[in-house]
Amino acid sequence: MTFRFETVPESTLDQMRKINAQLSAADLPDPTTAEGLATMRGTTFQVPAPIELTPVDRTVSGSAGEATVRIIRPDGPLDGVVFHVHGGGFVLGAPADDDAVNDLLARTAGVAVVSVRYRLAPEHPFPANLDDCLAAAVWLAGAVAEEFGTDRIVVSGYSAGGHLAAQTLLRLRDGFPELFRRIVGASLVFGVYDLARTPSSRSATPDTPVLPSRWIDQFVGMAFPGLGREKLREGGVSPLYADLHGMPPALFTVGELDPLLDDSLFMAARWRAADGASELAVWPESPHGFVGMTPPTGRPAQQRINAWVKALLSE
Repeated sequence: MTFRFETVPESTLDQMRKINAQLSAADLPDPTTAEGLATMRGTTFQVPAPIELTPVDRTVSGSAGEATVRIIRPDGPLDGVVFHVHGGGFVLGAPADDDAVNDLLARTAGVAVVSVRYRLAPEHPFPANLDDCLAAAVWLAGAVAEEFGTDRIVVSGYSAGGHLAAQTLLRLRDGFPELFRRIVGASLVFGVYDLARTPSSRSATPDTPVLPSRWIDQFVGMAFPGLGREKLREGGVSPLYADLHGMPPALFTVGELDPLLDDSLFMAARWRAADGASELAVWPESPHGFVGMTPPTGRPAQQRINAWVKALLSE
């Protein structure tokens, strides 16, 4: 396991401290109310960035069912395909939210990015979201050579999408071993892997930027209703507790100030203990969701992720 505490200029840290102060002072809606959830679903959390490629939405189907995906691909031959799962606490978000980061990844690494649209809680609690991710991943792994001219896939997930990406890998490994062999890596970005909450998550306060303590409890309660702490610790619910043997090389990316910091620390260590190659990059003064949201550290973190994907696919 490689652990890097990334370094950035002091001027960048000063910028991040100012941004974090603003984020901590923000008036946050209550997602458990209809009005609050509608407000959150109508809010854009990503910083606008130019997009050069044209996304295409498709409905696809494979042996695990039907799914809706959003495809961004550059012209010319591809080195691989990235299967991407967006974040949003299991209750909000859509593939289009990550168009800017996926557009840059596609152009930088020479890959197509296939993002899955999954059903959201509380209307559709777990495992509806995971079923949708698995359906899209099974279609992609089965059709990747014909559709994209390559058989190399990297799985990617941000925040709640990191959880769903890890669970999708586990389901592919256990249920579709031939397709799983086409997965060559995983980029898991500030994911939540222990829904019963790690120490850093339990230390979150109402003033924690981006992901305050009440939101963590509310999101889990909305997406996994009726599950007590012991049930939440089962491997089929929280991937931190799953058997992680056979997983592909992984890069874990997380911010120093993220209440989900321990999720990445622990998951990267368990990944390595199960004989999987893992790298962990911790970015200073960075809150949850910083990639795509806070450019001072989010941009270099995204560049590091893109370079890792490109290097992995060039091996």
